Amino acid sequence: MLIRLKPRGREKNENWLLRKVGDEFAGGSDDLVERCVTSVATGRTMEAIAAGTKVPKTTTADGKPPAFHATQLATLVDTVPTGNDWLHEMKYDGYRAIVAIGGGTAKVFTRTGLDWSGKFPEIAEAAAALDVDNALIDGEIVALDEEGRPSFSALQAAIKDDGGRGLTMFAFDALKIGREALTGLPNITRKARLRAIVPDAGIIRYADHVVGQGEKLFEAMCAAGVEGIVSKRADAPYAGKRTTNWLKVKCTRRQEFVVTGWSASSAKGRGFRSLLLGLNENGKLRYAGKVGTGFDAETSAAIRDKLDALAVEKASVDVPREAARGAHWVKPKLVAEVAFAEFTAENVVRHASFIGLREDKGAKAIAAEKPKAVPQTSNVKISSTDRVIDTDSGATKGDLAAYYEAVGAIMLPVLARRPVSLVRCPQGRARQCFFQKHDAGSFGDAVHKVPIREKDGSKEDYLWVDSIDGILSCVQMGTIEFHGWGALNDTVEKPDRLIFDLDPDTGLDFEDVKSAAFDIKRHLADIGLTSFAMLSGGKGVHVIAPLTPDAKWPAVKDFASRFAQALATAEPERFVATMAKAKRKGRIFIDWLRNQRGSTAVVPYSARARANMPVAAPVTWEELRDIDSPARFTIRDAAELNDRAVSSGLSGWGMAEQVLPDA
Repeated sequence: MLIRLKPRGREKNENWLLRKVGDEFAGGSDDLVERCVTSVATGRTMEAIAAGTKVPKTTTADGKPPAFHATQLATLVDTVPTGNDWLHEMKYDGYRAIVAIGGGTAKVFTRTGLDWSGKFPEIAEAAAALDVDNALIDGEIVALDEEGRPSFSALQAAIKDDGGRGLTMFAFDALKIGREALTGLPNITRKARLRAIVPDAGIIRYADHVVGQGEKLFEAMCAAGVEGIVSKRADAPYAGKRTTNWLKVKCTRRQEFVVTGWSASSAKGRGFRSLLLGLNENGKLRYAGKVGTGFDAETSAAIRDKLDALAVEKASVDVPREAARGAHWVKPKLVAEVAFAEFTAENVVRHASFIGLREDKGAKAIAAEKPKAVPQTSNVKISSTDRVIDTDSGATKGDLAAYYEAVGAIMLPVLARRPVSLVRCPQGRARQCFFQKHDAGSFGDAVHKVPIREKDGSKEDYLWVDSIDGILSCVQMGTIEFHGWGALNDTVEKPDRLIFDLDPDTGLDFEDVKSAAFDIKRHLADIGLTSFAMLSGGKGVHVIAPLTPDAKWPAVKDFASRFAQALATAEPERFVATMAKAKRKGRIFIDWLRNQRGSTAVVPYSARARANMPVAAPVTWEELRDIDSPARFTIRDAAELNDRAVSSGLSGWGMAEQVLPDA
């Protein structure tokens, strides 16, 4: 709503109030100003606008769209996998698409690599308009009915009659963004990167998910008449082939068949009575039954034209005599999607209903899909699960392992593929604890090592993980806390985040810390950096500004130092930027030293080796106002933390495309 206000007193200028209506697209009251800190029109910061600085030059990552990449395919299973190491999405009833963006243009590829940009012009246009220079995005193109459900028949009609317009693409994976290939990253990390560039609404929109709770989602999807769900290992890379890291669970049995022939209909105006179906098996086609329902007159006539064009004299498959009586044969080129109740003892479909023809799939690849058992997820065995590691809360090693298994999926977007230091407390937090950053060869295959150059020129192997099994392997070895470098393995000399750890002197109130965090957020925004808040689980708050890996460690360290020193100089009674305890009395230490090569900071959702086992927890700026303790969440709150992580307020937390300002 745009509201015109009356001028006050002698004011001549008109005042206007812009109010966002509280609908499904509305965020928190500070949502826009928290994440959008530069001009949409010019890219300038508030300081640059005030100073009259010219529009900055922009560069593109690549001049053309990237090449097609083979798609990851899902394996059909009979039950929904359980546990928080799986994320679950709605199964969209449409055409799979890989969208390549680059040089201000976009291409839309089918799952087999065909360029169908001409069939989906609006999808290509919307992809080219996304705020990203270069990307490769995986998703499903659908036509939504009046109730918002994907309709395959409506999709085919839109392609045939409307030139592929009026469609929607749900984007659920990112294979490349900018110059960075993402296929080796965990699934949950790729989705977080995707979330930063794809909106929640529009022609191309982000495909949301839930962590755990797959059975509830499956029941809801089946009740709503949707095809089913896709369950994905949260820590799995993108394979570009069919694996058990992606699973599909269907509400009704449904798959593709090869059309091998048709039988004539006695009804006037109907192109045929039924289609004869086949499946590839042991190098040849076998007969798989008939489908005679699900066709309207228009569809029947259109299919009959295709059948006539493919007519042959001899059948391409052995068909029982009764089924072959009066049949007409065609080249096995057409692929039909069919819903059915089951395969009979004769291995043919029962109660089959036609869904549509699939032009995006080749006939030679069509085989029977037989549901498999859900694969076992974790191979890590936790010993001494009843050992108490915190006497204040009674928490055991088993409790800690259960917590990390539950939150591993939401922890990986920051933790994965990053050099990590561990706080190990083998006998519990009250006993001897120590940091470990180098590989000692005792963690197992799920904990990896990356060689990093030391100051003396030698190289040492640092630890890193990219899976929930890796996290649990560390817990098995007595780890309580995870602290990560400010850079990823692949770009270890170029930080991907700025961190300011607000460490208050004893006796200061948490309200003082929160006030300081909001001021730092405001100052960072003034120079063009979006920042995020995290409760440390200790005494303070971390203010985190993500960075696109570009500037090297010396530049980032220098920036962080000067920023902290400027605050301490401006308000010496409030802030201090040096570690000396004698100078901290009554002040908040702005710990900028996390931003130098080799330093670490506690990662989101890490437990802390403190009384009652608090955890480091991301929060929105809006909710930080009402939180009264940096230890608000503990390892007992795994379910709540998981729910919060996919809420509208925290979705996309810690993700922003921005570089270190030239300040």
